[in-house]
Parts: sequence; C-alpha cells; structure tokens
Amino acid sequence: QVHLVESGGGSVQAGGSLNLSCRASGFDVGRYCMAWFRQAPGKEREEVATIDSFGRTTYADPVKGRFTISADNRKDTVYLQMNILKVEDTAMYYCARGSILYCYTPGNFSVWGQGTQVTVSS
Repeated sequence: QVHLVESGGGSVQAGGSLNLSCRASGFDVGRYCMAWFRQAPGKEREEVATIDSFGRTTYADPVKGRFTISADNRKDTVYLQMNILKVEDTAMYYCARGSILYCYTPGNFSVWGQGTQVTVSS
C-alpha cells in the first residue's frame, strides 16, 4: 500500500525553525514529483514547495529564501526545512505525491498524508 506520514510539526516562536519529514511507503520518492502543501483555518490549501525526480525545486513566493525542500531517496523521505518562521506560516502542512518524474502545473497529486500542525506565535 502507498502511504505518506508526516512528522516534525509543533509550536515555535516567530523567527524559529522546524524541519518537517514525510516518510513514504509503497513507492520510491525518487521517481515522483513530491510536494508540501499547507492549509490555514479559513483559507484555501496552497502549494508550498515541490521537488521532482531530478532534484529540481519550486517554492511559493511567501516562503522563498526561508524554506527548503529536499529528498533522501535511501530513506524514502521528503523534508521541508523551515527557517525564519512567521506567524502567517501557521497551518496544517501536508505531504503529497504527484506525477512520475516531473512536477506539472497544475499538479496531479493523488496521494496525501494526514498532515502535521505548525503553529508560530509572535
């Protein structure tokens, strides 16, 4: 079975850092477009970052320069290093699997994790 399990969320003060992990089972993360999304209460889900099978990455404008997505194919894990966190980064963060090899716009994300909560206080 194909599963994604996120971890690493928590509560931090503004300016702090968190490193989210997304452990995959049932497939090789190195062969797919992988992404992090987030959804804050009352807001639409937004794509935060993507990484394709060639290691190419994209970031949403609000997180550029602060967040870094990476993948460890040996561990079948995708990470989201979040630095200089802001109150507006507070959201539930989800990991998702997209198309094989490449990331497309719009993406076709068919496998989702259960999410991990990130709360940033001022």
